[in-house]
Amino acid sequence: MSHQLDQTISKAATLVEALPYLQSFRGKTFLIKMGGSAMDNPELVRQVMRDVVFLEVAGINPIVVHGGGKAISAAMEEAGLEARFVGGFRVTSVDAIRIVEKTLSGIINPGLVGMIRDFGGKAVGFPGSEVFIGERIKSVDEYGEEVDIGRVGQVVRCNMEKMQEAYDAEIVPVISPLASELGSGKKLNVNADLAAAALARELKVAKLIYLSDVPGVLRDPSDEGSIIPSIDTGLASQLIAAGVISGGMLPKVNSALEALSEGVSKVHFIDGRVPHSLLLEIFTESGIGTEIVS
Repeated sequence: MSHQLDQTISKAATLVEALPYLQSFRGKTFLIKMGGSAMDNPELVRQVMRDVVFLEVAGINPIVVHGGGKAISAAMEEAGLEARFVGGFRVTSVDAIRIVEKTLSGIINPGLVGMIRDFGGKAVGFPGSEVFIGERIKSVDEYGEEVDIGRVGQVVRCNMEKMQEAYDAEIVPVISPLASELGSGKKLNVNADLAAAALARELKVAKLIYLSDVPGVLRDPSDEGSIIPSIDTGLASQLIAAGVISGGMLPKVNSALEALSEGVSKVHFIDGRVPHSLLLEIFTESGIGTEIVS
């Protein structure tokens, strides 16, 4: 048997392995939150968008919520504004929110929509302010003191009308992490992880997938090979209490636990720096990151 034939048979075996997952997930909704340094490499971003088109063609309903932290910091620096963070939240002045909005909704969002369309998919971009209704929050500094961080908010509810039209027409919604302030309608900067979780809870999606520059939940944060493939909510709480889950992973996992408690079926943390990590996690038995189940 030739080497070329062996490779062809191997490809067929991969398709067969994916079959039960394709059957199980057809018609289900997956919410993909894309962020971190996975968004710094244009070719990796294009691969992820191609994988999103694969999901669409396979009869799955993908929704994309994206971040853009590094691009925002670069745009602020160019405008002469200092990028400051308190408790993990970006301090967002009136001048800064304009840059945040322009970068997210004017550059990153249409770029992702264009990539999906380039691969033959159907997508439409939404400023998050058309989907998320929010209220301002304060953060806590290193001394435990409350700090006003400006135009930063949390999602209190989702406006589903416009997004539902796209969803019903089987068009992929691509959404930026902005919110309209309850009452005033002013734009608020929202943590993209928390925005994605809020929408996932609203829709009770089959999967909420955090695609970033973290391989998954690590038993040893200094060892990327110590991924825990699957944990339930009880073990997740134990790992938080033990300090194994900490730092930037803590709000992600807490939002995952809240999403699971409100009807989301499963949450995944995967490494967007790995080509086709989205498909590897969903359509193979071994997966590639960490899944959290209730």
